[in-house]
Amino acid sequence: MKISNDIKVQKFIDHIKVFDSTKHQILEKLRSIVFDNDPKVDERMMYGGIIFSLKDDFGGVFVYKNHVSFEFGYGYKLSDPEKLLEGGGKYRRHLKIRSMDDIEMKKFAFFIKQIQEFEK
Repeated sequence: MKISNDIKVQKFIDHIKVFDSTKHQILEKLRSIVFDNDPKVDERMMYGGIIFSLKDDFGGVFVYKNHVSFEFGYGYKLSDPEKLLEGGGKYRRHLKIRSMDDIEMKKFAFFIKQIQEFEK
């Protein structure tokens, strides 16, 4: 588990850990994949979730009652041959993660690698 450099982010993570261990595990795994792909990623709290950025904001993780969602700001650019991304807006797409297995089943790392390549 990576300790956040941002006090507000760490406080949010600690809060989730106290109230929902499953969502905390999911949140930490998603963060881990993001940082494993590029350790220079910045994170900050915004809109009630953690926003990730390199040159620009590229996504964010949000904890809801029944799932954790990772929102891709420019998700429409992502290759999605299996149609795993949800959302039909102009730009954004998201993955709803309900279990640790969903992270792999919904190919989260595949999408993160793509989005971070756009940012280089």
